[in-house]
Amino acid sequence: MENNNGSNNIIGEGSVLKGNLNTSGNVRLEGKVVGDLSSTSKVACGETSVVDGNVIADNAEIAGKVTGKVTVTELLILKSTASIHGDISTNNLIIESGANFNGACSMGKEEIEADDSDNE
Repeated sequence: MENNNGSNNIIGEGSVLKGNLNTSGNVRLEGKVVGDLSSTSKVACGETSVVDGNVIADNAEIAGKVTGKVTVTELLILKSTASIHGDISTNNLIIESGANFNGACSMGKEEIEADDSDNE
């Protein structure tokens, strides 16, 4: 039922959204979101973006500020201007030099823990 050919959502610089945003399409954020930002596609947060809440997406590229948990099922890219204050959970992570990250990080698919079968 997922359709990633959906809409492209843009929240421009100077815009403020108070509340949760849930979409199956891509999100481009240059403004501010006070609440959770959730997409079953890609979230791109520009240098001027601010998220006071959680970011949940299949893929994300963050160049702005996030205060909250970042949960990405595939690839998370933290650009050199990114500032993350919260925990990160992702399968793949790229952190550019200069990015600021304060929190815990868990990586990899948790389902693939069959290697521990020797412990019985």
